[in-house]
Amino acid sequence: MEKVLKSSKKIIFLSLVQIDTLSDRGIYHDLLRQFVSNGHEVSVVCPVERRTGLATRIIKESGATILQVRTLNLQKSPIWEKGLATVTLNFLMKVAIKRYLPATSFDLILYATPPITLTGLIHWLKIRYGAKTYLLLKDIFPQNAVDIGIFSKKSVWYRYFRNQELLLYALSDKIGCMSPANVQYVIDDQPYLRGKVEVNPNSVDLTRILNFEIDRNELLAQWDIPKDALIFLYGGNLGKPQGTPFLLNLIQKCEDHSKAYFLIVGDGTDYSFLSSWFKDHKPKRAKLINRLPKDDYDKLASICDVGIILLRREFTIPNFPSRLLTYLENRIPILAITDKTSDVGTIAEAEGFGKWCLYGQEDEAFRSIQFFEMHNDLRNEMGQRGFDFMSRSYDVKDSYLKIFNFMN
Repeated sequence: MEKVLKSSKKIIFLSLVQIDTLSDRGIYHDLLRQFVSNGHEVSVVCPVERRTGLATRIIKESGATILQVRTLNLQKSPIWEKGLATVTLNFLMKVAIKRYLPATSFDLILYATPPITLTGLIHWLKIRYGAKTYLLLKDIFPQNAVDIGIFSKKSVWYRYFRNQELLLYALSDKIGCMSPANVQYVIDDQPYLRGKVEVNPNSVDLTRILNFEIDRNELLAQWDIPKDALIFLYGGNLGKPQGTPFLLNLIQKCEDHSKAYFLIVGDGTDYSFLSSWFKDHKPKRAKLINRLPKDDYDKLASICDVGIILLRREFTIPNFPSRLLTYLENRIPILAITDKTSDVGTIAEAEGFGKWCLYGQEDEAFRSIQFFEMHNDLRNEMGQRGFDFMSRSYDVKDSYLKIFNFMN
């Protein structure tokens, strides 16, 4: 890395997620720490929503500056406020950068979807500093919204967001995609981007993976989970893209015919629907838990046996959920129940760390659950294969080097 240290750069990272410190564990925190540890100067610009009561402020860390910009509420807010917050974000961030980072120049503008509404800010920064631009493409919007019926291709919303999406691609000098299927989708959609795209997925700092010394029985008792349970964990966002009703059908199908125990941990637009369902049906072998702090969630994941990935079959874009990393970190195999476009399930089967079935195929999903029940040793082997695959394919150092090599 000596060559890297002699070629230090100034990076600005634009985020729609509030970042308080780079010392936290997370896909963006891990990546930005790599830049800092290799001698680069990092500036983070992110929102701090009005519900926090905080004003726009600067947080200084070694090698990093975090500019938190006070905005309206972007998450879990009425649609009018969320829309107004999204529309005004460009302006508010631009004003804050001018005021709080006036003497700073940048060599690289780094950003991740879904901020397609930040195209104006990115364009301004690129012209102002002559900086290179790198897009970490996490979501393909607005097509994913069309797929699940949020709006149609004939709507004014689609035309507006599609225009912003194409402008963002044009502004980006390089686009890092989540998987090979993502790369192919982007090229098929916009062939002129062929030379811009590469695979650069979510990645983790392997040195920061936590190895918990946990008394399994004690944790099971804490959450009132049967000791003989084979725990299938679904953790993360609970919303329209996941199609949680199918998971509830699966819980009912397994209730009297399986040792499977379903643990759902997360939050989102479908949480109240799930909560009502649990109150009405009172399943014996399933539990719903609201979003937990990351360390608490990781402790719970460490005693689970299989991780579930869930995507509705209507998707025509290849989603690649980030929850996969938590499962792989904890050496548990995955059961991917997805559309036929996503390659997360086919990768899991090809690499031997999981099984895949098409969303909606309840009998096939039930047979996969029985497979994990019957093959205890193989299940453990699959979990180790997943961890090894993550170590080879999702190391944050590799993600950093791709971006660094592009800069140079």
